[in-house]
Amino acid sequence: MDSRAPELFGWEFSADPYPAYAWLREHAPVHKTRLPSGMAAWLVTRYDDARRALADARLSKNPQRHSPAAHQLGRVGIPGERSANVMTHLLNIDPPDHTRLRRLVSKAFTPRRVAAFEPRVRELAGRLADGFATRGSADLIEEFAFPLPVYAICDLLGVPGEDQDDFRRWAGMMLHGAGRRGAVGRSVKRMRAYLGDLIHRKRVTGELGEDLISGLIRASDHGEQLTEEEAASMAFILLFAGFETTVNLIGNGMLALLRNPRELARMREALTTGDEALVASGLEELLRYDGPVEVATWRFAVEPLTLGGQRVERGDPVLVVLAAADRDPARFEAPDLLDLGRRDNPHLGYGHGIHYCLGAPLARLEGRVAIGTLLRRLPDVRLAVDPDDLRWRGGLIMRGLRSLPVEFAPARMT
Repeated sequence: MDSRAPELFGWEFSADPYPAYAWLREHAPVHKTRLPSGMAAWLVTRYDDARRALADARLSKNPQRHSPAAHQLGRVGIPGERSANVMTHLLNIDPPDHTRLRRLVSKAFTPRRVAAFEPRVRELAGRLADGFATRGSADLIEEFAFPLPVYAICDLLGVPGEDQDDFRRWAGMMLHGAGRRGAVGRSVKRMRAYLGDLIHRKRVTGELGEDLISGLIRASDHGEQLTEEEAASMAFILLFAGFETTVNLIGNGMLALLRNPRELARMREALTTGDEALVASGLEELLRYDGPVEVATWRFAVEPLTLGGQRVERGDPVLVVLAAADRDPARFEAPDLLDLGRRDNPHLGYGHGIHYCLGAPLARLEGRVAIGTLLRRLPDVRLAVDPDDLRWRGGLIMRGLRSLPVEFAPARMT
């Protein structure tokens, strides 16, 4: 461990980790550090090393095989997933099980199905904006960025409307309860219990629709060898991964635009003129510039290997720092500059390789609709606080704001 390395994981680092990542890229691109949990892990910060590591089969995703003691103590993985029996999901398994389960779930995220979901996302975004547009102020995280993907993923899974507010409450505890002992784990258990019951009820009654849970049940009943534990775990991880990444995409993206008036004006003009190319490239740039996932989920070396010049031993945890890789000047010109028209932009915001984010098309749709809705409905939106007063949620994997207070001219009642 390099004693010269900047302090990591404190409040100042959370507010702006990019100077520390720049130091690591230059001086210790594959850096062994002690995490707040007490675990030692390798941080991979350069783009080329990160891209290789994300696709390296020698880095396993399965903590039960390679770090069972650490997982049992809650030092790796999602808090509470072991005790809630939701371990068998795409973030924790390797081929061939990963290949089998991903094939089943990928049917829900085809371009056609995602495109068909757009009217519902627009309806949700419009309804949420109606709740504060006439008021002149809002917290864009709590009132918009958070509920939008929760309700959307509930619809996709097939959670009945009358139960979705329960999911919003549990998801809120997962989002904001990281500092409260056991809070996240309790919410995970409640979600797991509900999903298991929902799967059972749908299977017993035969009331299956076009939703994802119904699709998993059909696959299981037609010889795909999908256990109820696997179905519940898959439904859980799609909810867990699907809502928080989109919360952060909307929140971080809006903050980046509000802090860069020239780029904000470019996005407004593109929305007004229907310049879909700039809207699309702009969203990709927001994903690169301050993406929703700071660090890719855990990987463990299945054999000794060399990574970025460092010897990584069998069983060592490896964390690929997407936020650092996506600001690597060796790959991106002027990486600390927000440029919505950036063309050469193969960012790693949603990963790379076989574990590339399955829900990325849906997240992009939600981000595009959400930011477009806010900029159209709130034409003079501005930050209501000094940027230095904003606070970021703690946590190793995700990067997102606790709140985003804004002001704007109240819309007239019609």
